[in-house]
Amino acid sequence: MLVLQVFISIAVVVSGASVLALEILGTRLIGPYYGVSLYLWSALIGVTLAALSTGYAVGGRLVDSGRGSGVFSLIIGLAGLWIVTIPWLRLPILNLMEPAGLRAAVLVTSLVLFFPPLALLGMVSPFAVRMKTKHIDHVGRTAGNLAALSTIASVAAALLTGFVLVPNMGVTRLTVLIGMLLIVTAVIGVAVTSRRRSTAMAAILATAAAWGAVRSVPAAGSNLPTGVISVEYSAYGEIRVAEKNGLRFLIIDGGVHTIAEPGTWVSGLPYVDVLEIAKTFHEEPGSLLLVGLGGGSVVKNFARDGWKIDAVEIDPSVTRAARNHFGLLESEAVVHHADGRRFLVDNPKTYDLVILDAFGSSSVPFHMTSVEAFELVRSRLAPGGVLAMNMEAVGWRDIIVRSLAATLHTQFEHVVVLPTAEPPSQLGNVILLASDRPLEPIEEPAGVTDRYSSNYNLVHAWDNRFDPERGDAPILTDDLNPVGLWAERINLAARNHLHEYFGHSGVDR
Repeated sequence: MLVLQVFISIAVVVSGASVLALEILGTRLIGPYYGVSLYLWSALIGVTLAALSTGYAVGGRLVDSGRGSGVFSLIIGLAGLWIVTIPWLRLPILNLMEPAGLRAAVLVTSLVLFFPPLALLGMVSPFAVRMKTKHIDHVGRTAGNLAALSTIASVAAALLTGFVLVPNMGVTRLTVLIGMLLIVTAVIGVAVTSRRRSTAMAAILATAAAWGAVRSVPAAGSNLPTGVISVEYSAYGEIRVAEKNGLRFLIIDGGVHTIAEPGTWVSGLPYVDVLEIAKTFHEEPGSLLLVGLGGGSVVKNFARDGWKIDAVEIDPSVTRAARNHFGLLESEAVVHHADGRRFLVDNPKTYDLVILDAFGSSSVPFHMTSVEAFELVRSRLAPGGVLAMNMEAVGWRDIIVRSLAATLHTQFEHVVVLPTAEPPSQLGNVILLASDRPLEPIEEPAGVTDRYSSNYNLVHAWDNRFDPERGDAPILTDDLNPVGLWAERINLAARNHLHEYFGHSGVDR
């Protein structure tokens, strides 16, 4: 029957597209809680492949047992029902798995949320091949055509999801839409195989109800928990602005990038104070290239003293948040939207100071931490110029600190680490300074004994400066760079602190 053949092709397209869209959405559903790390991507890809292979095997056995089009439609419908519930299952499971540690948490959460629907979608292919094959001599051609059709749909869905739908539609609405699309496909399948007008009418009504359900899901940024000012999904992550105890937070994929006092915009992060030391290597304000804008706290500190600033930020949504919610003025910096390393390649301008501040607790861009990257930065420094690099670490002499220092030494004669955490074994930011000239400030910070003094962070960092021994820390290159793996402990510690601070209010995720 022609109608049935067409429906099978449609079902294959919808299920194939749903698989890739769901895999990409997984990073947005789990990322705000655990960060979009190498472990999350590995877990999602592994769960997807395991689920599909299970679905292929189980689906093949069901087909051979004589199950027909009714089961085919039921499988698609059940997958849709599970996907519709994912946005509401997510937080209870995430909260339950929090004590398990990062690796176990992302793996188990991925399994619970995504294995069942993906396994069901994996069953679609064996059913489709059996139902569409008219003659045994055509089974190879039929299987190949359906596999190609499913793959093309997956490619289209991957591009559409990442480039268009997530930034414009939001994660929850899109997840519900995918589930409803599968439910509608299942209902249409029942209508096609039953040949009853009443069933066909039910399919039309189900389609209308599905669209109404999707429309009723709140858009991103509406019905926000108390304390959340805005939520925006961009092509790069979830950008969340929240307030608590008189402080405003910029949270990107569940990691804090800026803390500031509304109105004065004084930063609540110690490393911003410590970066003031970079000014003291120059007799007068010069030119600054800042890679990683965040909420603009660093820009404000340097613009206030007359520095000419170029800021590079890959995500326009972050820039928008900085302007709308953290008081960043257009006059304070020229903001370029680009990848930091790409900007350095394309722009030959030199600077007195380059600050790399694009490293979150879960997202350490390896291509900005290698010998090749530091060589490029050095070529963009004016004579006597200084590189300052902000990095979060668990302890002053964490392997990531020692390895970065060793890598910087391949390009710069002088390297100094400025710690902020106390005691030295705790999570905190470190500033790495590098230059071909001795790192001696024109005027050293005056000592203080009161930890609540306005310049305590700066003095503490300078008094405890050191150049770490390399030990077992490797030199980082574009070819071999394990910073993403080392970031696991940093990510877990940072998120434990954040979740403890906000509790289970939903403010931070």
